[in-house]
Amino acid sequence: MRLDDILYSQGFGTRRVCAGLIQQGLVSVAGQGDLEPATDLDTDALTFTVQGRSWPYQASAYLMLHKPAGTECSQKPSTYPSIYTLLPAPLRQRPQKGAVQGVQAVGRLDQDTTGLLLLTDDGKFIHRMSSPRHHVPKVYEVTTRHPLDDAQVSRLLAGVVLDDDPRPVKAAACEAVDAHHLRLTLTEGKYHQVKRMLAAVGNRVEGLHRSQIGRLVLPADLAPGQWCWLTPDDLAKLTP
Repeated sequence: MRLDDILYSQGFGTRRVCAGLIQQGLVSVAGQGDLEPATDLDTDALTFTVQGRSWPYQASAYLMLHKPAGTECSQKPSTYPSIYTLLPAPLRQRPQKGAVQGVQAVGRLDQDTTGLLLLTDDGKFIHRMSSPRHHVPKVYEVTTRHPLDDAQVSRLLAGVVLDDDPRPVKAAACEAVDAHHLRLTLTEGKYHQVKRMLAAVGNRVEGLHRSQIGRLVLPADLAPGQWCWLTPDDLAKLTP
């Protein structure tokens, strides 16, 4: 694959911009900087450097972000900064067939919710992960305003009725870690679901953090606002 096409596919600008970066000596591969736009490279396990920053070639981008509070999962945020401002420009500019370029969030978290958020430019992956038929469990750490009791946990496991659906919605798993800390596992994705479920049992969410999707756990060393690539092993943990 031509080097300028590689840079273009990874979001480093138009083909003309990518060619210019190469011709100016701002791109290197394995320490070699005297390259041409037409240089042909094997993309398998390829890592290159652009303006001093190392970058792995990814045919499709899959990453996780530790979403901080006070950010919106939107390209056009209304009140708070967008999560996309936390990502480097190439991830926001990866060329796509549609009008929206770059990686997109797989689902959304409210502006005050923190934790594990997946992003990708693979439309089929987004559809599969978002499909109700896929039933990928998501684990939330919930801080409650009022002390938890066994009756609330039992009702969440048995199912509660929300105002937009007559069918009961129940937790796949539910554990009171302490008086104000609930660990809740859901396999559905309704609007404000955790907050509405807690309200339905007479409590209120004071803090909400998503710690796990499938068997993929948010790394303890990934600080709020930081992101990392997903490995093949990570992706396998998202398959039921």
